Amino acid sequence: MDKGTVFITGATSGIGKATAERLAQEGYKLILCGRRADRLENLKAELSVSTEVYSLVFDVRDREEVIQQINSLPEAFQNISVLINNAGNAHGLDPIQNGNLDDWEAMMDINVKGLLYVSKTIMPRFIAAQKGHIINIGSTAAKEVYPNGNVYCASKHAVDAINQGMRIDLNKHNIRVGAIHPGMVETEFSEVRFKGDTEKAGKVYKGFRPLQAEDIADIISFVISRPYHVNIADLVVMSVDQASSTIVNKTT
Repeated sequence: MDKGTVFITGATSGIGKATAERLAQEGYKLILCGRRADRLENLKAELSVSTEVYSLVFDVRDREEVIQQINSLPEAFQNISVLINNAGNAHGLDPIQNGNLDDWEAMMDINVKGLLYVSKTIMPRFIAAQKGHIINIGSTAAKEVYPNGNVYCASKHAVDAINQGMRIDLNKHNIRVGAIHPGMVETEFSEVRFKGDTEKAGKVYKGFRPLQAEDIADIISFVISRPYHVNIADLVVMSVDQASSTIVNKTT
């Protein structure tokens, strides 16, 4: 049985990669997108043993490239069933008065504008089919602001608002729209935020058991496999040790 085709941005690491691996096992056809061609090709080769896979190398910040790459999909991958807007990053953790403008632009360009560029290109396909599913990967930072999180939190609040707006505007087209907002997930996230400082990044997850990328992949699998009349609109998930962005039950 054809389970459909899932389009995943940010597929080369973290939640995106774990989701691709999980959905390949379940028999979904996959379109994997990312900036790192070598990682993308390795993942494609690995998952092609289990399912049909197509890869697109592009940066979600590049509007023209996004449109060109998505419109270049071969016939066998034209009928996208699910879009997972996973690509996103945090850059820096500074008080707003000390913030780096390049960091701010990168977060807004990837987390907000990139999500919009990809969605704008794929939504017409869903509208034409009067069917489709968009999952926007947000963050608990979409629900609360924490010290030094300023612009990153703003970008994820924007994702939350866009998700709600999509759900309202696409309602008459029979399209499912929902967001998944994870708390602390042990991925490359903190390494990127701290610009490659692995020691500093590692300390973020010390002393408690954080979520793993596979936990979020498991949730995504559940969300997209519900009967079509069921739309999980907004889901917040944290590890049992995390109560909020600033309250974590650490043993050390």
